[in-house]
Amino acid sequence: MTILSILANAAPAPTGNPLVDIPQQFGLNAWGFTCQVISFCIVAFLLHKFAYQPVLGALEARRKKIEEGLANAKKIEVQLAEAKKTSEELITKASADANKLIEEARAAAKQVAEREGQRAVAQANEIVQKAREAGEAEQKRLMAELRKDLSRLIVETTAKVTGKVLTAADQQRINDEATKELAA
Repeated sequence: MTILSILANAAPAPTGNPLVDIPQQFGLNAWGFTCQVISFCIVAFLLHKFAYQPVLGALEARRKKIEEGLANAKKIEVQLAEAKKTSEELITKASADANKLIEEARAAAKQVAEREGQRAVAQANEIVQKAREAGEAEQKRLMAELRKDLSRLIVETTAKVTGKVLTAADQQRINDEATKELAA
């Protein structure tokens, strides 16, 4: 006996109704099929409720976190670009302010140098003027001393040459004549 003959003997005889013959040919048991459909629906419901929904929720939460992360990354990029722009503006402004301060310092130094130069020239002129005045005063003093000494020498010389003692009026007259001659 072969397997085909066993299967051929085990198969029920066709009734002529295809709705009855097909399930009988394939060995379909209606009660067993109904139980399997109910079991499958229960398992599918339980999987949907306790496995599929939580997995979908976790995937949705993860997708939202990724979107938030990307949005935050874009915000951070924008903030970084703004911070970079602001820092560049601050550096440019600070550089301009520094250059302005340097120019102001140079101008102030130039003004101070000019004022100090003018003050030095004024002081030098004042010192020269005082030196001239002192020189003139010294010259006048020396001239007066020279006249006095010269008058004394003339009076002494005249007294020795003439051999007489000169009176105060004679000495005064000789002094006046010597002074006139020295002044000329």
